[in-house]
Amino acid sequence: MTTSKHPRKVAIVHDWLVGGGAELVVEQLHKLYPKAPIYTSYSTKEWRKRLDGQVHTGWLQPLGRLRKFIPLLRIWWFTHLDLSEYDLVISSSGAEAKGIRVPENVVHINYCHAPTHYYWSRYNEYMQHPGFGAFDWLARIGLRLFVAPLRKWDYRAAQRPDYLIANSKHIKSEIKKYYDRDSVVIHPPVYLERFQKPENRRLPREGFLVAGRQTPYKRFDIAVEACNQIEELLTVIGDGPDHARLRKLAGHDITFLGKTSDTVTEKEMASAQAFIFPGLDDFGVTPVEALASGTPVIAYKAGGALDYVIPGKTGEFFTEQTPESLAKVLKDFKPERYSTPAIAIFAERFSKEHFQHQMTRYIQSVFK
Repeated sequence: MTTSKHPRKVAIVHDWLVGGGAELVVEQLHKLYPKAPIYTSYSTKEWRKRLDGQVHTGWLQPLGRLRKFIPLLRIWWFTHLDLSEYDLVISSSGAEAKGIRVPENVVHINYCHAPTHYYWSRYNEYMQHPGFGAFDWLARIGLRLFVAPLRKWDYRAAQRPDYLIANSKHIKSEIKKYYDRDSVVIHPPVYLERFQKPENRRLPREGFLVAGRQTPYKRFDIAVEACNQIEELLTVIGDGPDHARLRKLAGHDITFLGKTSDTVTEKEMASAQAFIFPGLDDFGVTPVEALASGTPVIAYKAGGALDYVIPGKTGEFFTEQTPESLAKVLKDFKPERYSTPAIAIFAERFSKEHFQHQMTRYIQSVFK
């Protein structure tokens, strides 16, 4: 659907606002449309403040963490939003927000972070590790009972937007696979500035780095075991449900820093020979932050990493998700072959300014 006028009244809809890469997309959409209300099922106080009080929630807000158990109620809430007064609605979603209903004269653009993980590509992972702690058993029962009808709803919901934007080529292919829809790729914004501080460019480089939330699907265990095998130094930043297991796997060359300050993270990024990205991710903000530091990325050859790891220029791939495959690449890795300034310049194509430019140009193409 297209229209001959420019959007005069815009609304933004997002699954929930608690922190993460998806929220940074919403923040930049808010910069583009500062007067646009932002409708979401739940928001922290921090995100209400960051989005200048434009956040609108409803009766799901008081439920807090309980909202995670109730996709059916989230579906009801999003599908009953009245968005008839807007010319353009932009949904930012990897779950239910894309299922909003708008009148025919309203343009709906969906920025898709991924087809809903727990229904599609990561269903088995969620069944093994639901992430609800003591209530994992309840989450497994609910997902097993309701996944078939919820998949049907999710597929139908993905047919409602007029246009779909994917956050990577990988997600573009996933959208086609699970939703049978075409999409365009606009990479999400990465906040690069704090990884480009001049004082960090002079730091000596030693060892490898892995960072992020330590969950099983991130496969940090591959990095730990690979560095154990070849006795290479590895620094691990972050925490999470897999932390205790990773510590048990680690040898004497592995250093765990836990949760760190921004300053420490920035220095570790800038002083590593390479950043290891062993999981399969939809996009992967953290490795792009490493690139902004001028640090090459060694990644599993799949997912969002295919969009920014260029062998011999910005990093290297390992082809099997095993410690042995990664260890071989680490042993052969020659950091002196890479240009720190060239890698940092390459990362600029993922800046928030570039995201705003790409989104503005795309929306203008819709409103011809």
